Amino acid sequence: MNILQRYEAMDYGAAPEARNEADAWLAGRDFSRALFIGGAWRAAAGGKTFATEDPATGKQLAKISDAGDADIDAAVAAARKALPKWQASSGYARARVLYAIGRAMQRHQRLFAVLESLDNGKPIRESRDIDVPLAIRHFIHHAGWAQALDKEFPGHKAAGVVGQIIPWNFPLLMLAWKIAPALAAGCTVVLKPAEFTPLTAILFAEICEKAGVPKGVVNIVPGGPDAGAAIVNHADVDKIAFTGSSEVGKIIRKATAGSGKKISLELGGKSAFVVFEDADLDSAVEGLVDGIWFNQGQVCCAGSRLLAQEGIADPLFAKIKTRMGQLRLGSPLDKNTDIGPLVAAVQRDRVGGLVEEGTRQGAVCWQPDTALPSSGYFYPPTLATSVSPANILAQEEVFGPVLAAMTFRNTEEAVELANNTRYGLAASVWSENINLALHVAPQLKAGVVWINGTNMFDAACGFGGYRESGFGREGGREGMLEYLTLKTPAGAMLKPSTQAEIRIGEGDAPLIDRTPKLFIGGKQVRPDGNYSFAVADRKGRLAGEVGLGSRKDIRDAVSAARAASKGWGEATAYNRSQVLYFFAENLSARADEFAARLTQLTGASAKAARAEVDASVERLFEHAGMADKFEGRVHQPPARAVTLALHEPVGVVGIVAPDDAPLFSLVSLVAPALAMGNTVVAVPSARHALLATDLYQVIEYSDVPAGAINIVTGRAAELCAVLAKHDDVDGLWVIADAETCKQAEAESIGNLKRVFTGNGRAVDWNAGPWAPEALLRKAVEVKNVWVPYGD
Repeated sequence: MNILQRYEAMDYGAAPEARNEADAWLAGRDFSRALFIGGAWRAAAGGKTFATEDPATGKQLAKISDAGDADIDAAVAAARKALPKWQASSGYARARVLYAIGRAMQRHQRLFAVLESLDNGKPIRESRDIDVPLAIRHFIHHAGWAQALDKEFPGHKAAGVVGQIIPWNFPLLMLAWKIAPALAAGCTVVLKPAEFTPLTAILFAEICEKAGVPKGVVNIVPGGPDAGAAIVNHADVDKIAFTGSSEVGKIIRKATAGSGKKISLELGGKSAFVVFEDADLDSAVEGLVDGIWFNQGQVCCAGSRLLAQEGIADPLFAKIKTRMGQLRLGSPLDKNTDIGPLVAAVQRDRVGGLVEEGTRQGAVCWQPDTALPSSGYFYPPTLATSVSPANILAQEEVFGPVLAAMTFRNTEEAVELANNTRYGLAASVWSENINLALHVAPQLKAGVVWINGTNMFDAACGFGGYRESGFGREGGREGMLEYLTLKTPAGAMLKPSTQAEIRIGEGDAPLIDRTPKLFIGGKQVRPDGNYSFAVADRKGRLAGEVGLGSRKDIRDAVSAARAASKGWGEATAYNRSQVLYFFAENLSARADEFAARLTQLTGASAKAARAEVDASVERLFEHAGMADKFEGRVHQPPARAVTLALHEPVGVVGIVAPDDAPLFSLVSLVAPALAMGNTVVAVPSARHALLATDLYQVIEYSDVPAGAINIVTGRAAELCAVLAKHDDVDGLWVIADAETCKQAEAESIGNLKRVFTGNGRAVDWNAGPWAPEALLRKAVEVKNVWVPYGD
């Protein structure tokens, strides 16, 4: 066969990567002592081990120490002991350590790459050219953050001891994404690698020894689910960072409820790959190869749902099938391999089972006539067409080389189909019309959107999801904030809100038979149950009665907020600021009336009451002014692309306000949510509910769109639980007693809504995590839109 014939046939000879260095490393290490705790290697206290194997052959690579509860205790204790000195070290000192780690990894990057491919099964081209260089980039990038910490994040400190649990699909890269920002922030770390892929984490621990990482700052504890649970439940861990399945993420969210631990979750996805009729189809096909067959489809942000415009669907599918026929399955150490094995037999069987179920549900599944290797856990690339939006292949994360294809007619349908998922991690938009692409990108409920590209990552650009894809971000400024807390003293513990005993018939004011109603959808409405409750004045006399809201009233309020969210969220920031300014004007005009009400209900002096009203007006003015100023950023990653870090509203935000400073606290919570384009369902203080019902009279003539603010009075703990369970609520902010806060976090797992609580303590509305700027950060999701440029 001559050169031209060989080119036409695309027939390549084997190009194996040498594995002798990796084999020597495996042979020379005692993996029965593979726990790295307090700077020393040790065996598991219980003597248990587990095997890790080569998924390309099924052969055992090593037997690894299996950490148990005692080992996790020891690792957390070592991290706690090392924390004060590491946290107190200068940013420059930490930067030097991070830089040393990155440089040491560079010196051993080929060994890292080969071990990663042996342990995980991913093609060597991916581990060598993508995973390892990007992991190194994270350490060197975060060295800069370490040195700039005090300047860039004033008033912040390290979160403390961090428990980190990473998956098997990107073992080294996920380690870097988590350890680099934690060390830069001054945290100490206990990291558990996945039991399928512990090898590069063990090699990384050796790098830490060589790079001068102080003892106890980094602790690596290979183990199974029990070790992960021990980290999550450990009382001396201050933050949990988890990457893995949504199901496990929900378990972690519930387990940490009420603990006060910071938590970030990077979970599953079902990412849309949207191809418009004006797209370059050949480029889109190559993007699909990267989007769904990269790492055998074992990628949380894999473009596993292809949405093709009807006019180009057939030629696109034909091109995809032709390209699939050229994909090479084989040894991950062969430089010509496109698709390696899945990580384990259990994963291969799961993928096969989902494809069979998708076929039963009407999908037409096509696979190229490609011979599978005789050993290992290989699964052929699969294209599923005639897929309905409800098909299991369109809804469930397959985590394998399976592409589910659907068609759409117009832009609106494309957006609707793309968002028809409980996930929201990533999406990819293909169009030669940049105006169309940038029109669609903000409408997609995804934390990352790639335009005419896919799987673009960088340490400077945040990565993370919406919805059940988790919360928090990895990388960039947002990623650093995940490992920092504000330096503020803890407030006093709050007691459960109770209604005061009322002495009927006493006092100067006659009983008034007017009962303030709930405020839903821009209207005053009676509570569904037609019940009310009494509100006492400062002397325990009847001040009035308000509606007793129930689950059905919360349902109606959430529906009204959702209906208003599109119009309010898409209004210009300038328009939102005008509405908030008008709201402030009208509250100011009634300042004497509100001050009198505060004095009547709380017993505050006339001067203090007026000061609270004036502070509330000022807070509205402040957030009105910030509505068009709290903006995103533009990143310039080391690629021919810019990344637009856009601030987007969270969506429907539930708010549970405290009894203390009842007007100011309610305004301090509602105003930033509205300023950033969210709609609100507010549960005000029950003890002082008449202030909130007075406030909605101001809202009614302040040009606030119907449904943007909804007020449901009632028992805070009961209504908070309903908001937490409601799957159409996107965020929940709660300042209440500890049990109510714990319940809010525990009950939020249905859709993994963003929950922020005061952990049962009073808060400072002018400093710390509930200050104005901090609340603006809580009121937005950061979406990173990658826009490539050049020929």
